[in-house]
Amino acid sequence: MAELLFWPALLAYGEAAVAYFGEARRPGVAGRLATWGVRVGWLAQTALLAVQAARSDGFPWSTWAGSLNLFVWLVVGAYLIWGCQARYRLLGLAVLPLAAVLFALAHAGGGTSTHGVSSYSNLFLVLHVGLVLLAFAGFTVAAGLAALYLWQERRLKRHERTILRVRAPALARLDELAARTIAVALPALTLGIAVGIARLRERGGGIDALMVVTLATWFVYGMYAVLRVGAGLRGRRAAYLLLAGFVLVAVVRLALPVTHFS
Repeated sequence: MAELLFWPALLAYGEAAVAYFGEARRPGVAGRLATWGVRVGWLAQTALLAVQAARSDGFPWSTWAGSLNLFVWLVVGAYLIWGCQARYRLLGLAVLPLAAVLFALAHAGGGTSTHGVSSYSNLFLVLHVGLVLLAFAGFTVAAGLAALYLWQERRLKRHERTILRVRAPALARLDELAARTIAVALPALTLGIAVGIARLRERGGGIDALMVVTLATWFVYGMYAVLRVGAGLRGRRAAYLLLAGFVLVAVVRLALPVTHFS
């Protein structure tokens, strides 16, 4: 059953990624096809996660590949909040190709199977893994907004002839949405880290590289929030800081968590 749900989700995400490239060149039908591809893919993946939850003995996303599966679902879900609106379709260029590739990696690593057993309590995993992944999904979408901001700013400065043909949100709107996304994601990461530290103090254990980089990620986005409130950080500098933070998110998600829960 899980295998039957994986392929429609992957194909829908792949179709959406290709269609978004078509939307960037000639807006119209391609954008609508991309929107429906995202929706169908996310619904199929939602069904996949539901099957995993029903058939697994415990929290089924505690492994690297399993958490990658859940992470993709959260990223696409966050994008769907407003990303399918016509002016935000180009954000899909940053989100959907990444989602399709990571979803395929999750499947290759066994993250879409229905067999999952962990020595950690379900409550701890839901709070710690769930909150951290929710935060990272928010950071990923914020990075996409930052990239779209820089792209749109460059088009405006160059007075490109396609500026009116390819619709995109106003720069101030992109900056504001990125800040709102961080305002939700940063508290989630803070709580997720706090749950992990509390368990570490209770049960013992050492600090690994993933913890160090996760704390560094929290510091970068915390600095973004402080500078935005205290120093009025806006525009290009804010976008570059968000993209710098996303580099750490990519390291945490792809390079370090293989043995974190082993």
